[in-house]
Parts: sequence; C-alpha cells; structure tokens
Amino acid sequence: KYISQIEKGEVIPPVAVLLQLSRALEIDSSILLREEKERVGKQSSDDYQKRTKAYTYETLTPEARHKHLKAFKIFVDPKSAHKGVSYQHLGEEFIYVLKGKIEVMVGENKNILGPGDCLHFNSSIVHKLRNVSSGKADLLVVLYTP
Repeated sequence: KYISQIEKGEVIPPVAVLLQLSRALEIDSSILLREEKERVGKQSSDDYQKRTKAYTYETLTPEARHKHLKAFKIFVDPKSAHKGVSYQHLGEEFIYVLKGKIEVMVGENKNILGPGDCLHFNSSIVHKLRNVSSGKADLLVVLYTP
C-alpha cells in the first residue's frame, strides 16, 4: 500500500526509503528526484526538494548517477521527529548541523548535536533523529551507499 501511495504522489518518502527503493529497482536514487522535476516541469532550486511530514530534504547531488556518495540538505521542523519507524540502510552516514539542535539515536547511543557539530556512523545500525530545538534545524547529510 505504501508503494502505491508513493506512486500516486500521495506520500513523499523519506531519504532512507528512496535509497531502499532505488537499490531494489537497481537505479540511482537521484533518478527518482529527477523524475519528480521532469513531471512538475520546474526549473528552480526547488526542483530537487521533497517534503515529508516532519522535514524537507533537498538533494545537492542530483546528477550523481551511479555514484556511491549522495549529499542532502535537510530542514527539520521545530520539536519534531522522523515519523514512523527508525531508519536503517547499507552504508555510512555523515550529519553536520548548520542550525538548530538535534538528537540522533544510533542503536542505543544518543547524540545531541548543535551548530558546527557532526556525527559519522554506520547506517546499517538502526537510527533516527529529531529536532529538539524550538526553531527549524538545518543539516547537511552525506550518505555513502555501496
């Protein structure tokens, strides 16, 4: 049912789900973002932005076909967390906080990060994040997928 909702444009999947879908389909995740751009027909910087329930993400590497490294800007709403289950995907993840304060759970380890702080971890470990500040949190997230 979730896949059907994504196909119909009823749900915007989080980055981790995009990675899992692209891996299952054996395509580069940037293709899924580019298809949205072509469908909408925009030519602005919003071309590669997606909105989920708690955050917006923008790909910084839209043309990185068949590359292992993907970079995103993530904008997390105030006092909000990823909705649903925690995330887990093959590879590594690097988070750099540009603005705000976030809590990142990697397995059982809680990490509190503020502006200028960063975290690098094995993304095959269950992880989730939430914005613990009263303002929007802006992040730079780099994913490595094998």
